Amino acid sequence: MATTVTRLKVNGEERTVEVDPATPLLWVIREQLELTGTKFGCGIAQCGACTVRVDGRAVRSCVTPVSSVFGQEVQTIEGLAPAKDTRHALQMAWIEHQVPQCGYCQSGQLMSAAALLDTNPDPRDEDIDRAMEGNLCRCGMYGRIKAAIKTAAKATAGVGAEGGEEANHG
Repeated sequence: MATTVTRLKVNGEERTVEVDPATPLLWVIREQLELTGTKFGCGIAQCGACTVRVDGRAVRSCVTPVSSVFGQEVQTIEGLAPAKDTRHALQMAWIEHQVPQCGYCQSGQLMSAAALLDTNPDPRDEDIDRAMEGNLCRCGMYGRIKAAIKTAAKATAGVGAEGGEEANHG
């Protein structure tokens, strides 16, 4: 494999790596940049554990060649919080609803949820289901995940409490 020097923008920071352009983004993130919050799950874009955001879109990094993200903003779970020593509204809601069990899928779940809320600040159940499709949770925390997304949506968009009672069931 031929390696090339590649410049990437990850979590707002310009980074340079020497890697084959066909290398999956996941391995560049984990091995070259040493950002290990993004997980390897299945390697075939079916589980969602490797989800990152590329220009705001949820992307499965295990099947995304690094060359396809040149010139785009890549955000990993390490870059989700708005500032150092703070948490994103989704992270706060995840804690409030006790979503993490084993935690393995959580970074991918959070990145998919963040992409959803960026485009739909007041998602309905169907919107959440569609956006989170393909993010598997072996612990079965889907009800808590949905509730946390609704809580984060209210926190960030100032949506009132109406219509949110079903979110309390986990």
